[in-house]
Amino acid sequence: MNRAWTLEELRAGNREFDVVVIGGGITGAGVAREAAGSGLRTLLVEQRDFAWGTSSRSSKMVHGGLRYLGSGHLRLARDAVTERQRLMAEAPGLIDPLRFIMPHFRHQFPGPGLFGALLRLYDGLAGTRSRQTLTPGDLLSWVPGLTTRDLLGASGFTDAVTDDARLVLRVLAEARHDGACCLNYVKAVEVLRHEGQVQGVRLQPAESTDAFTVNTSLVINATGAWADRLSQPSPMTLRPLRGSHLVIPWSTLPVTCSVSLFHPADQRPVFAFPWAGTTVLGTTDLDHAPDLDREPAITREEVTYLLAIAGRLFPGAHLDESHILSTWAGVRPVVSDGSGKAPSKENREHDIRVDHGLISVAGGKLTTFRRIAREALALGLGPKNGVRLRAAHHPVFRPLPVLPRPATISHLNWHRLLGFYGPDLPSVLDAGPTEPVLDAAGSNLLWAELCWACTHEDVQHLDDLLLRRTRLGLTVPDGASGLLPELKRRCQPVLGWSDDRWQEEAGRYRAIWQNAYSVPATVPVAVPATGPSTTGAARDD
Repeated sequence: MNRAWTLEELRAGNREFDVVVIGGGITGAGVAREAAGSGLRTLLVEQRDFAWGTSSRSSKMVHGGLRYLGSGHLRLARDAVTERQRLMAEAPGLIDPLRFIMPHFRHQFPGPGLFGALLRLYDGLAGTRSRQTLTPGDLLSWVPGLTTRDLLGASGFTDAVTDDARLVLRVLAEARHDGACCLNYVKAVEVLRHEGQVQGVRLQPAESTDAFTVNTSLVINATGAWADRLSQPSPMTLRPLRGSHLVIPWSTLPVTCSVSLFHPADQRPVFAFPWAGTTVLGTTDLDHAPDLDREPAITREEVTYLLAIAGRLFPGAHLDESHILSTWAGVRPVVSDGSGKAPSKENREHDIRVDHGLISVAGGKLTTFRRIAREALALGLGPKNGVRLRAAHHPVFRPLPVLPRPATISHLNWHRLLGFYGPDLPSVLDAGPTEPVLDAAGSNLLWAELCWACTHEDVQHLDDLLLRRTRLGLTVPDGASGLLPELKRRCQPVLGWSDDRWQEEAGRYRAIWQNAYSVPATVPVAVPATGPSTTGAARDD
């Protein structure tokens, strides 16, 4: 195992790394994992929090991209279904199969025949058989409350779902196990060169005005939508596209599978699916004009757009804004060909640029992070020094531990815990009480998980804890504000924050939630600056 430097050790003197990864989203985490697993001295830095950007705000799907297959991107779909199968096998409980249902209505394109042919090809690429033809009666047993107007039947198939932020954290944990040093709230100020060749990176921790240098001949720029901020001779044509979602109480819209439909306004697929004890409605696909350094947020027009499709699919639910628990919006790092096509028509394949030791990568899918990481590293390493990546068959995740399930934890929750934490689960359970945070049905988060996050998962702000280490800010009404007193009692001592610091963090968190995770307000709430500064460009995939 390689030596993993601490921030204090790095600041004390220059250090030499085989590779420095800039960006703590899924792509950067994947690069760090493959690099460290290959015996390379690896440093990853993230200017904000791990998974702060796109990688905590995706549609949570680990899928082969059926829509991309339909648009002719055969290679992307083939690679994705292969990775989907691999990830489900390696990390059950973190990446789990989810049934998808596409209802067919009279005069709707594509019809059952064409869609069935597409599914046959999709299954063929994956080497599985999951497709199914459903009659209207079959469909209503799967999806009670679905409209029957002009309903012909449905097609069913299987993809997968995850908690994207937890996926990033689990991959980072694997990288760290193999010696990678992974730091959040550390900004890459400048890539240093000598005669054009990369020779180091200037870094600056968020809580300090003093920068320091680490030495390396290889930098992987895995900053996604922010990739063009590091100089390169042929910058990518990045087109930031926003995808927004609504979170609804599962009791209000109880679905047990993902139900998809083409939106009547623009004919792009949208869906309702179960996630973390709630039901999610998504997604939009729009050009994102606001400053990328600000938290992206849903617009009122997007809220209306998504409620409209819910009303079409589930007219009896009578959904309106009052039912919305929370929202989220993510910016996709799409590499455009500059042709001006509609957002949904843009190619989702990744692009990699090489510039004398600076490797910049953008685009791609959550599902294919491992392949993208290996390709970027292979281009950066080349044949020099005989350095080779580990074989492609090596797993991303270490095997799950064999542990007795405590009687107080259900089989379903035990499955989730094993997937979320893998070999770290024994330490998680020892970190605090194994009682549930909430008594509400559908909630299975344990206090031990919060205590573990506070002590072992680099929590520097309250939003790190409530929006990414856990999803309480998305799944509990009012951003879990009602839980803050109990969170203060249990978590403040573990975090070592003073009363003043806690109050500042609570105010900062409420402002972030109100601006970026609630139904849009007319006037933005000012976000207090507490603890480490978070100004500057976000670095995330």
